[in-house]
This record gives sequence, C-alpha cells and structure tokens, in this order.
Amino acid sequence: MLRGVLSGGALACAGLVLVGLGSVAAPLPDRGLAAPAPAALAAPAALPDVAEPVAQPIAETAPAQQANQSGRQTVTIPVQLPPAPDKPVGGPQLAFADWALRMSRVSSIPQRALESYANAHATMAAAHPNCRITWVTLAAIAAVESKHGGFEGRTLLPDGRPSAPIIGPTLNGSPGVKAIADTDNGLLDGDKVWDHAVGPFQFIPSTWAKWRADGNRDGITDPQNIDDASLAAAQYLCADNRNLSSGDGWLRAILSYNDSLDYAQEVYAFAQSYARNAKGVI
Repeated sequence: MLRGVLSGGALACAGLVLVGLGSVAAPLPDRGLAAPAPAALAAPAALPDVAEPVAQPIAETAPAQQANQSGRQTVTIPVQLPPAPDKPVGGPQLAFADWALRMSRVSSIPQRALESYANAHATMAAAHPNCRITWVTLAAIAAVESKHGGFEGRTLLPDGRPSAPIIGPTLNGSPGVKAIADTDNGLLDGDKVWDHAVGPFQFIPSTWAKWRADGNRDGITDPQNIDDASLAAAQYLCADNRNLSSGDGWLRAILSYNDSLDYAQEVYAFAQSYARNAKGVI
C-alpha cells in the first residue's frame, strides 16, 4: 500500500513494540570468495562478479535515529545471493536473470524487481561492504511501499519502469502525514504546491535529489525506475556508516526511511519471509 510520510516519532515507544525485530542481513563473504560462508551462519554464496553501476557517494548523512535496545534480541536471517556469472554482463536484468527467475517462483516477487534488488545488493557489497545491506531488506521495503511496483495492478516493464507512474498521497499535512511543500516544481510528482512520494520505493523529491542513483547505467536517474530506485534506497539506508547486519543498525536504517515502528515491523516480516523462502535457491 502506498503511504504518506508519517508525522510524529516512533522512537519514544521503541522499547514497547520491538517484538521480533532484529537484523535481516546475514554476514557476507568477501567479494570473489569461491566457497560459501560456514553453513552454521546460513550466509550467502559468493557475490556475483558483475559490472557495477556508478553509485553516488554516501558520505552525506541521512537522519540519525536512536532506539531503546533493551530486551530486544538480535536475529540473523539467512540470505541467498545468485552465483557469480561466467563473465561480467551489463544491466541487472541480464546479470541476475536466471537467479531472479528461480527466486520469483518461491517468493512471488516479480523477476524484474528481484534483478534490481540483487544488483543493488552486489553493488553496495563491493562499494560499501561494511553496510552489509542485502536484497531481502530492499525487497521488503518495496513490498510495503508499492508491492514491488505492482500497486493497483501496475506491472514492471522490461526497462524497469512501472506500467503507469506511481505517485503517493499528497503531503499536505492531512491527518497522519507531514506537510511538505513542493520542492521540485512538480517535476517528479506533477504537483507544484505539495510534494508526493514517487516510484516503487516512494522517494520524496527532495530526498531523491540527494540520493538518486543510476542503477541500470543508462545515464538517467529516475525514481520510477526500479533499478535506479533500488540502488538509491540502498545508499540511503547505508548512510551514517550503518551496519545492517546488527539489529540496532537495521532498525535505525528502516526508521530513517519511515519513522514508524509499525512500518519497521511490517518490513521485517516481509524480509524474514523472503529470506526463508530463499533457502536452497542458488
């Protein structure tokens, strides 16, 4: 379901509703490692060796979050990645197509979306390995934000764009949403008075202006394109040197995206489900 940007803070009551929250990023092996990490850790196999999209620097900071961690256990969820292709190939829809097809059969995530999530995972693992963001977190966010670009019957086209633009609710201060006056002269959302979140990952125009990325290397940064939006979301979540393999780091990252514990728990539930479904898919 598309959402507005929530008003108010979630952190004041963090200690009350964190049941089940934890890390959804398993430890990753070094890039190029031939063998998977120990089975006891249920870590992914070696990362694919593919040509990397050019990522924007992540030195700039996203809003930092603080949370009461008392009484919360850290849970590590296993994550499978596709095996390395024989040679580098261009575009996520080519580099990860075989793996994404198999994963889509067990996860109900569209193949085209999975290609983008895996591409962002591999790109960030190479460029910013300490973040340890995984495709399951990206997939879970996109599931909550837009049903992987399938909101209201849309489908992802081969180029990674939805069959119709995805425009979120008007951010005009109505109950439950923030008031965000127009920041892009209506360029991305068609509204010159108020902003709207846009695309499969529901970026606010001003946030997109800071974190935009070219995930498919076509020379265009487009929040409606799931390749670009997946990589931009990964960069945003990895800001402030976060380590998403820890429960604390993962929660802070998700709350920076949407400051709501209900939202964080919904994202966690999707990520946990996807990771469990992914077991055995190589």
